[in-house]
Amino acid sequence: MDLFGLTRRLVDIESITPNEGGVGAFLCDELRQRNFEANRMPVEGARANVLATSPGHPHPAVVFSTHMDTVPPFIPASEDSTRIFGRGSCDAKGIIATQIVAAEKLRAEGVHVGLLFLVGEERDSIGAKAANQFPIGSSFMINGEPTENRLAIATKGALHVELIARGRMAHSAYPELGESAIDKLVEALHRLHSMKLPETPDVGPCTKNVGSIQGGRAPNVISDFAKADLFYRLVGSTEDLRAQIVATVGNLAEVHFTRETPFMRLRTLDRLPTMVAAFTTDIPSLPDWGEPLLLGPGSIHVAHTEGEYVEKRQLEEAVELYCRVAKQLLGHK
Repeated sequence: MDLFGLTRRLVDIESITPNEGGVGAFLCDELRQRNFEANRMPVEGARANVLATSPGHPHPAVVFSTHMDTVPPFIPASEDSTRIFGRGSCDAKGIIATQIVAAEKLRAEGVHVGLLFLVGEERDSIGAKAANQFPIGSSFMINGEPTENRLAIATKGALHVELIARGRMAHSAYPELGESAIDKLVEALHRLHSMKLPETPDVGPCTKNVGSIQGGRAPNVISDFAKADLFYRLVGSTEDLRAQIVATVGNLAEVHFTRETPFMRLRTLDRLPTMVAAFTTDIPSLPDWGEPLLLGPGSIHVAHTEGEYVEKRQLEEAVELYCRVAKQLLGHK
């Protein structure tokens, strides 16, 4: 089936951020062969988004969008009777394939949608930010991420926090002569771990992850520097959370809020199952591409894993869902 074959071909093109050039070139050629007007949208150096529309319809009201980049390592495609495996099969090359096939199916019915495929989602949404400077007048954007074909009622935000503790070096035999930055950092993290985080009834709790810790010079040296990087998944605004983090850490460490992606509530449609996306997406970086919806095949629980896969059945269902949602948004029966 073309849907499965296209998914495998996309997976077999390595596109780990920021190496999306090859898959972008492939998509431009593929879309032109399928009678779309496809063009590169330069982003940075050789990196470019891909925008495609139907001939004669340069300003569609609905745009399907997802990302071309993947996390490392590259894993080539394979399949069995029910699944397609490989890096990006779930997040998000299977989604690219379903959106292309859905757009073709809609075009055959006289319904024209756009396609926007982006670079850099897995790192900093640089492609989405660049695309937002050149909107094409769409009213709705259906963003594709692994939601198991359920519409997301919301997507959690993200707050990156950097803690830096400073101390004074000394010989470890005489700890009273020094001041351990590592001890300070450990205590700060312990306090943050005990801190009650906000919760929203229909979305769930804010969560925290300590992603990395660095510090110290040698086992026999009192540490003068220690650093930790934390990642909070947001369920609301951050004003109170930021203040609470700073107050909880106190003078144990410097607190730097390095990057934030806001929590967002999203549009849903009647009679379609829903979910909450605990992950972040390109949606906050694309406000000028229309009212956002979030929907796609695959489970986020297998994305970014060594055994990443997508169910073939979900790919087929996603084609029908994308068509159904686009027509419903446009008022078609």
